[in-house]
Amino acid sequence: MSGSYTRSSSFTITDARYVGAKIGADLRLLNNYYGTPALDSIDDYVEEVALLLRDGYLDTVDYGFRDSATHAWKLRLRYKATTGGQLTDSRPGSLPRAAELTSYTFYSYLTYSNAYGALTAGEKAVVNANLPFSRTTADAPTALSGSTTTGNGYARNGAGVSRDIYLAN
Repeated sequence: MSGSYTRSSSFTITDARYVGAKIGADLRLLNNYYGTPALDSIDDYVEEVALLLRDGYLDTVDYGFRDSATHAWKLRLRYKATTGGQLTDSRPGSLPRAAELTSYTFYSYLTYSNAYGALTAGEKAVVNANLPFSRTTADAPTALSGSTTTGNGYARNGAGVSRDIYLAN
């Protein structure tokens, strides 16, 4: 799956890292509440988002906890790249604290934008070589029955991400 958005030509790596740092704050809060993701991996997630967002190659990125057996999310934070009037720049946080996640594993799933999809195989290889880690191809975890909370987002200089939180029943 992929999406499309148009960034401002003045959206810089500094702007993208500002947005990524807010996602990093959410991930650190997950670590504080639930013990994962590992603190030493969060900077890599932040840099991945910043590089892809800067170049217009990010569609969505999910972080959360899934059931390994059913491949279903229990808790998911989804960040969708966006531009324009629907942007908000909220404070990080406001994450569920009482979810029972001891039997679930931390997981991340990313989709690329249409701009990334339009790159040649060689251009994609260059983009991927500059990212802090490699992702493998996988099916997206499912979100069965639960509730989704929307309304937060992180943005700067005309581009950013909207965030929704899914919590399974």
